Amino acid sequence: MALDVAGDRAATAEADSALAFVTVAVGDLRLALPLAAVRAVIRLPELVRIPLGPPSLDGLAQWHGEAVPVLDLARALGRPGGGAAARETRVVLVWHRGQPVGLRVDAMAGILRTDPDRVDPVTQEEGGLDPVMLDGLLRDGPATILKLDALIDRQFGDRTEVERPEAERPGRGTGGFGRVTAGEAGAGKAAAGPDRQALLVFEVAGQEFALPVDRVREVLPAPREVARMARAKAHLLGVMAVRDRLLPLVGLRALFGLDGTGGQRAGGQEAGRRVVVVRSGAGQAPVGVLVDEVREILRLDPVLIDPVPPLLAREPEFEDLDGIARADGGRRLVSVLSAERLFRHGAAIGAEAGGEGDGMEPARPAEGSGNAERFVVFRLAGAEYGLPVSAVREVLRRPDSITPLPNAPDFVAGVLTLRGEVLPLIDQRRLLNLPAATASPSAGLERGRVVVVGRDGLLVGLLVDGLSGLLTVPAERIGPAPAVSAAQRRLIRRVATLDPAGGSRLILLMDADSLLDMDRLADLPVIPQ
Repeated sequence: MALDVAGDRAATAEADSALAFVTVAVGDLRLALPLAAVRAVIRLPELVRIPLGPPSLDGLAQWHGEAVPVLDLARALGRPGGGAAARETRVVLVWHRGQPVGLRVDAMAGILRTDPDRVDPVTQEEGGLDPVMLDGLLRDGPATILKLDALIDRQFGDRTEVERPEAERPGRGTGGFGRVTAGEAGAGKAAAGPDRQALLVFEVAGQEFALPVDRVREVLPAPREVARMARAKAHLLGVMAVRDRLLPLVGLRALFGLDGTGGQRAGGQEAGRRVVVVRSGAGQAPVGVLVDEVREILRLDPVLIDPVPPLLAREPEFEDLDGIARADGGRRLVSVLSAERLFRHGAAIGAEAGGEGDGMEPARPAEGSGNAERFVVFRLAGAEYGLPVSAVREVLRRPDSITPLPNAPDFVAGVLTLRGEVLPLIDQRRLLNLPAATASPSAGLERGRVVVVGRDGLLVGLLVDGLSGLLTVPAERIGPAPAVSAAQRRLIRRVATLDPAGGSRLILLMDADSLLDMDRLADLPVIPQ
């Protein structure tokens, strides 16, 4: 339930001399915020932590399709904060220098109007608060008036940043940590050349399957509920809602007879479970494939993808496969699915639902319109981050051991050899000043991944917690990230705000060029947490 204060501002304009404030409680303080700056007062929303921010920053919230930084007002004022939310906890949304900012408070007290002669100046520290952040004392509150601009500016620091000249960007300079020679650059391009087949690998019932990346539109969290079709085959799970459209859902456990647990549960959001949305062809609707976990993105030489052996190809249960990929030197066999067969399964569900192919299309805008971007999405410290698909070479399993690199910056965990190329490994938690992962088995480190980013011959590996998958984001759902620090503005410049079924989703979009510039990364200012 949100309080819209637009009507109160209009009423305020009718009074020539009265001043109006929203009064809030923060600990033992009663504070007043100018009503003209307040957009709304809402209950505490779901927050996504944004790294490299000030200690008072609780995270980002989605409000009317916009990513809003939320500050703990107690900590911003130098008081103890960060406690658990109570029923009375509210977020006051204010407008600050062109962007909305949320202030977390313990409770909203009300709206107060007073005459200017009822406001006393601040002559000394009031309640232990810095007078620079105060604008007066209300006798009728009593309450202390906050200077919002001074308060928020102190949290976010200097908002200015000079862009580097084109010649100084990664891959265009000479020397420095992370630079490669011309010969190394050529080898790097060859290692990630266009002749390699990119595969999205996922797990179902302990077995590995894959689909070509160019046939995967996006990867979504598994739905809580799936609408089943009457008398449908076991592997035709039904349909799920995606952006107000219906997506046919196929279960691989039942399709390949892998379900040893008494039937696949279509709904439920068990940890790691995802829906891989297969891209449609001409006149074909997309289809979703329910999987247990998205593993990695592999780039393999096409000669390592063998056709299904003829003896097996004649069997009905193998007609859904396009081939078998040999990964890790042949030690892993990955079954490559046929997108065309999956489309036919999806059409069968559509017929059961009484829908037409065009009506099942969940993607907006249409493919090829140029109004959407594709990202590789990964998880880190409970939040989701994205990198453009064009910048990601592949996603690998985290190696068991990492070769240390002497005299490297603290955020460089070591080096990794990838098809003869040596690339530095960046510990994203250290780089982004996030807490270190615990060493317990429940922390999920066994599913850690290395996201290989490359451009202009430079290759860098990013250590992340896990892979969420691929995502196509309409252009209108991408906006600039709120500016909370100079370091954050260098690495995280945009944010995607999505509204999947069951809640909001924020994805922090990282700048690939900045991640490839080791010299500049080493100079990032870090704000102590």
